[in-house]
Amino acid sequence: MSNQTQPLSIIYNQKSGFHATHKDDVYEELIRLFTAQGFEIQSFEMGHFSEFDVLMQQVMQRHKNAENLGIVVAAGGDGTLNAVAGYLMSTQVPMGILPLGTFNYVARVLNIPLDLLEAAQVIANGAERLVHTALINDQVYLNNASLGLYPLFIQKREKYNRHLGRFPLNAYTSGLDVLLRDRKELKLQIEVDGVTYPVKTPLIFFGNNQLQLADLNLQIAECAARGRVAGVVVAKSDKMTLLKMLWQLVKGNIEKAPDVYSFDADEVIIHASAKKLTVAVDGEIVELRPPLHIRVKKNALKVKVPHASASI
Repeated sequence: MSNQTQPLSIIYNQKSGFHATHKDDVYEELIRLFTAQGFEIQSFEMGHFSEFDVLMQQVMQRHKNAENLGIVVAAGGDGTLNAVAGYLMSTQVPMGILPLGTFNYVARVLNIPLDLLEAAQVIANGAERLVHTALINDQVYLNNASLGLYPLFIQKREKYNRHLGRFPLNAYTSGLDVLLRDRKELKLQIEVDGVTYPVKTPLIFFGNNQLQLADLNLQIAECAARGRVAGVVVAKSDKMTLLKMLWQLVKGNIEKAPDVYSFDADEVIIHASAKKLTVAVDGEIVELRPPLHIRVKKNALKVKVPHASASI
């Protein structure tokens, strides 16, 4: 080990960070562990900054020495990882992961332990692995991006959670609520590797995490692993079709639902007459101007992983 201390910046969201998950004591152990491994540590709470850009500008000032880049650690759920990855992508600074989310798909697909102290050992002593990052316009998505019903479902779920608490039942209840009351059909022109298809759809979904896609029993999981755009489109919006789709989604067999089609491509472009489209990106709602360009940048992000880990 070099005698020179390395900068290590921990970025966390208080809503899904150490305080929210009652892991304050673990945080103190993490600091001791990183210090013993020769890191100079500074923590950045996302809520303390008016804009995430400002936070990352301060963070990256600590990691500009090419001979001592250190590590930037994202501590939180996949939304926090997404935000940090967007800045580290295509840089030489590796990202460490302390999984504090509900599903932790990114950590799981890379075999990063969900135990925080074990994950910290990976950050300190693991290997650097290049992983694929997908983009919809300039927005990174590590897990998924979608249009139509799914953004509505996310908004409705958060409303239920605010009033009733975060319970799995709320996900199903809000899903039914959207299907029964908020069904909308998008009229799009979808260009898949240069071939354009007119589509009327209540939902189009793009996945970049093969573990999440495999959990849904989607055959395109392997395509995502190879760095291709992996998509799912629903071709009908009548109530019965959508209820069957929700039921198959709950069972993890969405590809068996009627009028659900999966595909893969090098690039997808979505054209629409609307000035803006509402998109759910790794669980966060954003408004994007069409056309939407969906693509994958292969091996664009360095992540600290266990030795001999899988790649995404």
